[in-house]
Formats: sequence, structure tokens, C-alpha cells
Amino acid sequence: MYNMKSSTSSEMTSVSGSARKLRKKPLLLKLTNASQLPQNTNCLACSDDGRYLCLGHAGGLSVWCATTLNQDAQWLQERLEITCIHMTTTGDTFYLLASIDDMGVARVFMFNLECIYPFSVINSLEDINKRNVCFNFEISEGGDYGAASMRCNTDIWLDIYYFPVDDWMRELKDPKLSANMKWSPAPRVNKIMPSAATMTDFSNMLTHCLVLEDTNEPPRHCTYHFLLKCGHSHGQNKPKSAGCPITVCFWWNGSYNLLYHMLSKTTKSKQGPEPQPSVLWPNAAEIVCSAISRCTRFIALGLSNTLVCVWDRLAGAPLSVCTLSTDSAFLRLQFADYCLACTDITQTLTTGEIHLVVVCKSGAVYIMNTKRGEATRSAQLSQRPKDSGDVLAVTASVAFLRGLSLLVHRNGKMFLQDVVNGATVCALIPPTNHLLATHCTPVYALNVKQHILYMQGVQESTLCSSSIRDERPSQLLVLRFDEHDVTKPYVVSPPQSPRLQAISITGEEACNDYLHERALSMEERHKSITQTWKRLQETGAYVKNC
Repeated sequence: MYNMKSSTSSEMTSVSGSARKLRKKPLLLKLTNASQLPQNTNCLACSDDGRYLCLGHAGGLSVWCATTLNQDAQWLQERLEITCIHMTTTGDTFYLLASIDDMGVARVFMFNLECIYPFSVINSLEDINKRNVCFNFEISEGGDYGAASMRCNTDIWLDIYYFPVDDWMRELKDPKLSANMKWSPAPRVNKIMPSAATMTDFSNMLTHCLVLEDTNEPPRHCTYHFLLKCGHSHGQNKPKSAGCPITVCFWWNGSYNLLYHMLSKTTKSKQGPEPQPSVLWPNAAEIVCSAISRCTRFIALGLSNTLVCVWDRLAGAPLSVCTLSTDSAFLRLQFADYCLACTDITQTLTTGEIHLVVVCKSGAVYIMNTKRGEATRSAQLSQRPKDSGDVLAVTASVAFLRGLSLLVHRNGKMFLQDVVNGATVCALIPPTNHLLATHCTPVYALNVKQHILYMQGVQESTLCSSSIRDERPSQLLVLRFDEHDVTKPYVVSPPQSPRLQAISITGEEACNDYLHERALSMEERHKSITQTWKRLQETGAYVKNC
């Protein structure tokens, strides 16, 4: 729907003022060597409440106390290596774990105090020739749902599972049931094939607006996001729990369309037709990357024509459409946590300023600042690096540090950057004679509650003594941000989990808020239109004189 670069209201600006701090030598914060890690530690995850750290490694997984770094529990199995792990809090003493091993098998575990219980194998290997391989598996915050990207030979699809966490916690408390290890099943409530993105039957008017997807290659990847309730209440209907996601949005590589599926707790009949998306948002170019805000109200899409669209789910319309002046395709998007966080804006159409970091494949980084009723402003934070080692491997928003992001380069250099103002706050360095274990794909986790960074490191001496990764011991490196003066001014208390924020307004209230907001922004919109016409006249005069 957005294919005219001249229609965007964005203005490309240069980083100045505070950006000059980038030229100064930043302060150094040194990580400390905290503990020896298990052999072949491939992944780390921290619980939502900051109490536990989960490690995936050769032979299984372990759960450590996040403060003392002592091991509280482990689950081991021979000839198995966990390569991906997720962890979420489901109760006061219960935590749900989701993992993928080196054979593409996805599993679900429940951790309760000192034990890890295996609850479900998502894709068991019954026939090695027809086995389903999972290459991405995530659980929603709170553990109500899970989504797994699956592949079998040339076929690819997205499985949605409902996890009966309340039943599982009740069964764990029952000694008879826990002794028999007979848990309630985790039903697959949806199997979504790529064909659902192109074969949807919509009304004639909407069909004329859709961009037909005519690609020669089949989709190879699916990107998805769990979305919390963000809409209007109707009549006397009782709203669903704000703590449980109600929708999953997703897109297939090569697709122009962002699709939505309503989440269910019941299994769909196998004899029924293939489930169709409940909502479809078309675009004029292929989607190459996406991101959601912490409150899940805002969805950012990066398109192949260097266009960025930020959708406001509550308003049901784009908040911003901006074209970046770059000659490189987008690699990833990231919402920057800022002081507005996601508190009041989830219940009103009035939004604070949204900050979006855009990373290009060339290594260049941009920041977009947008607010309803105002022109989108964009600035270049860093240019295309001359050395491949300076390309960013990690850009992660640090929720407890206002406006700061963690940047890790492929050469192992680490920085905390104020992405809003374009200033480097400090550089992070490993302990003496230590390096990051894997520069291109660093293994790390952020403890939002305790303000701690965990990162996998390795001693330089072991790199010289052995070239085999399996024989190379690694260490857990730790940085506690509260202990350093340079980061103390940025420390904020993250807002209450968006899972616990009720979002329920009537359609009439939403309409009134929107009209009120339009009236307040009239002067700013008129100014923007005047500036646009002035630039067009200047451009026309320049072309005429040439």
C-alpha cells in the first residue's frame, strides 16, 4: 500500500550535538569472571522475575540461581546437545522452559524449585526419513502458548500449541500424579501453511487492494510475534485475560502480507478446512524484518524498498510511514525502550515518542523518532563499517537503562549506546586475558530485574592450546550495572509487565480520542504540509533551471 517515496513525511537529519561524544574515548566497564560453564554451553536465558538463569549445553540443560550462580537443577540425556532455550515464569515457584536440540527436536519442561520435569516432546523422531525438524521454538510470556517453525523435506509450516500450565502446576503438586509422570497433553491448536498467505478469500473491495504474491521460490522461514489484547470492548462481553496473548502475527519470507491468527485453546478438527488468517495487512513490497514494542501495541515492518511502517494496533492504522535514504537492505528492527515505556499509551490513542533502531545489512545503523501528528525524524547513528569485524552482531535494547542499547560487534567490541541521542555511554570489556566465546553469535542474557548482563567468555590461553571447541572450557562473565556510576543515571524501574495491564476501551471512546488528537495536531500537520510543498517548489525550480 505504500510505494511512493515522495509521500513520506520523514526528514533525514544528521547526528550532531550529543553525537560528538562518539569521537571521545568512552569509559570502560570490565566484566568479571564469575563461574565455569558446562561443556558446550550454547545458550542462556533469564527468567522474567530475575531469579534464575537457564543454560543449554551438551548433555541437556541446567538451572542456576541468578544471584549466587549455584546450580539448582539439571536435566541430562546422553548424546544430546541443547542449542536454543527460552524461559518464562508461570507461577510463584514454577517456570516453563522451551528448548531445541542439535537434531531439531523441540521439548517443553517445567522447573519447580529443585527439579526439572520433561512435560512434552513437540516433534518426536518416529521415522528418521519423515521427521519434522524444528528450527525456531518460542513460548509466550507466561507460557500459555508456543509457536514452532517446522520443516519436513521441502515442506514448511508454523505450529501453534496451547500449554495447560495451570493443569501442569496442579499435577506437580499432586504426589500421585507427579510420581506417575502422566501430564496433561499440550494440544496443537493450529497448523498454518504458507498457502494461507495467498489463498485467503476476502471481500471484492479488499481483494482489489491486496498485493498478489507471485514468487518463484517457496517460503523458507516464518517470523512470528505473540500479541496481547489491544482493542476495544464490545457491549457486555467479558474481556479476555490481559495476561494471555490473544493473537499471533506472522509473515513468510518473500511475502508482502502481515497475517494474524486468533489463538485458541482447543484443537481444530482435522477434517475442517485450513485455518484462514483473521486479519491481513498488505504492503507494497516484501517484508524483510519486523519488531514489536514491549506492550505489543506497535508493530514495525521493514520492507525491501527501504520503507519502514510502524502500525498502531489500537488505532488500527499506521503511526508512521518513512523511507530511509540508504542503499542497503534492512537486516533487523528494534524498538528502543525509553521513559515513555508502555504504561498509559496502551489505553489511549495518544502516544508518546516512539524510537526505532534500524540496522542495515551493510552495517549502517539508523534511529527513527516518530509521534502521532508529527513528522518522522530519522538520523544515522553509524555508517557502513570499513572492516567486516566492525559489523554489529547484537543490538539489544536494555529495558532497565533508559534509551540505551547493547551493541556487540563481530570483533568482540561491546558498547552501551544512547540510541536516542546518538552518544556512546561506555565500552564493555571482558576480564584480562579473556575474549568473547563466539564473536559472530555471542551467547548472552540480560537480567531485567537485577540489572545484570551475563555473557559467555573464554580464556585466550585455551584458544592457543586447542582448536577444538568441544575441548575449550568457557566462563560466565558478569556485569552488574548498578555498581557503576556511569550507568546509574540511566537506571529505571521497568514498567509492570504488559501481561498484567488491562486494555479495554469502547469504540466510542477510541473515536473521541482520535478526533481530539487530530484537533490538537492540526497546527503541526499544517506546518508539515507547508514545508512539504515548499520543498517541492524548490525542487521544481531547481529542475527547471537545469
